[in-house]
Amino acid sequence: MKIGFNLLLWTTHVTDADAGVLEQLKAAGYDGVEVPVFEGDEVHYAALKARLDGLGLASTVVAIVQDEARNPLSDDPACRQAGIDYLKWLVDCSAALGAEVLCGPFYQPLGVFSGSGPTPDEWQRMVEAHRAMASHAAGAGLTIAVEPLNRFECYALNTAERAAALADAVGADHYGYLYDTFHANIEEKDPVGVIAETAGRIAHVHVSENDRGTPGRGHIDFQATFDALRRAGYDGWLTVEAFGHALPDIAAATKVWRPLFGSEEQVFGEAIDLIRRGWAAAAHNA
Repeated sequence: MKIGFNLLLWTTHVTDADAGVLEQLKAAGYDGVEVPVFEGDEVHYAALKARLDGLGLASTVVAIVQDEARNPLSDDPACRQAGIDYLKWLVDCSAALGAEVLCGPFYQPLGVFSGSGPTPDEWQRMVEAHRAMASHAAGAGLTIAVEPLNRFECYALNTAERAAALADAVGADHYGYLYDTFHANIEEKDPVGVIAETAGRIAHVHVSENDRGTPGRGHIDFQATFDALRRAGYDGWLTVEAFGHALPDIAAATKVWRPLFGSEEQVFGEAIDLIRRGWAAAAHNA
């Protein structure tokens, strides 16, 4: 098990200006960071890899579909192809970074709704686009973890059951789904029980409180979650995801209007303690 921290708390594009944050997370004991890939190129991410290597930090990547022009679900063939090309670009940047996991809701633009769930045609387009993505990532040492989001953020993929079904349809050993405690708290009738039901397809985990603030200060049952993950044999990344309101675009996307924590230091300091204690206790509870 490795403990990571999602850098979207500070930035959507990691540069030299974020060196202090990286050093703080390393000093706090984190094994790695989750890097947003929203812009840039392979050269940029190769340089960032060198910086992370120098600090002894591993990496994962988080990404989204940013606009309708690159929507893999679009009924416009040109937009759909642009979406597939975009997914391949995400793989290339992740590989240049040396990332272990590429995760996120990279199947539709966020906040776009059709008024119903995905149509059979949209589902098939999602499968085909992600098969192409997985094929492009073959041999790169990269795990792809698609993230189901709650119904207030997207319509195409909302539950662990459907995410596991997508992984089965894609049919690649290095393709699974991301289990996120925040989204599971909203969408799953049994947020902990669904871990055992879909264990074979969980490829990444986000540790996120019910209000997206400091893990451990809300009502998510993290100990039961860690227990279930250990019983299921999960031994991958546990990556903290929290959001503030300092970045207007991210605050708007995550609907964060108010302060959710006292400081960033509180979030990453308390979160790593929560995970270490909880994971150790889970070994005895398994």
